[in-house]
Amino acid sequence: MHLYVYDHCPFCVKARMIFGLDQQPVEVSFLLNDDEETPNKLIGKKMLPILVKDDNSAMGESLDIVNYIESLSSTPRLSSETSEKLAQWLTQVGTYINKLLLPIMPTTDFAEFTTSSARDYYSTKKQAYIGDFGPLREQRADLVTKINHDLTRLVEIIQSPHAVNGTLSYDDIHLFPLLRNLTLVKEIDWPAPVAALRDSLSAQSGVPLLSDLAQ
Repeated sequence: MHLYVYDHCPFCVKARMIFGLDQQPVEVSFLLNDDEETPNKLIGKKMLPILVKDDNSAMGESLDIVNYIESLSSTPRLSSETSEKLAQWLTQVGTYINKLLLPIMPTTDFAEFTTSSARDYYSTKKQAYIGDFGPLREQRADLVTKINHDLTRLVEIIQSPHAVNGTLSYDDIHLFPLLRNLTLVKEIDWPAPVAALRDSLSAQSGVPLLSDLAQ
């Protein structure tokens, strides 16, 4: 199987996680952010992740990929148990976190941004959606203060250093990509239980953190 992803993309991280958790082999390729031809050829639209299965059929949508890989396992890893408190936490953080993270992405040494045209493509698309990166970068200190506060609230939700609900579940698939992207932000104050969960999910899934790229 072959998985096409962007390294910065949280939806792509969800798809990458399940291969490590289920110990399912896969070839991973990082596309340039302005490569429209490859995804359009595979699934008819510019969207990642995309999984090309062993029969050469292609599928998109991160959770569809997660569900497909789980269906191949004789011992699926993910519980369907969900936490309403975590869902509320993710929704609340989601109201502002892209204002902190999106301006960082095109200045980071990701494979999908190795050309100026790829960086410009990303910046143009995201600024049309969220606003000019310049003013957002000026809000960085306030946004860091907000997420540091919310990470302390997350401590109360975590049930285990190895899985947010105590056993691996789809909630871990939803939470880890955010925690991983936050390792790009050098000012983050990581509460010990959150850092332990972050590191454990990285190790279990085989998806590395981004601390070496922090800025």
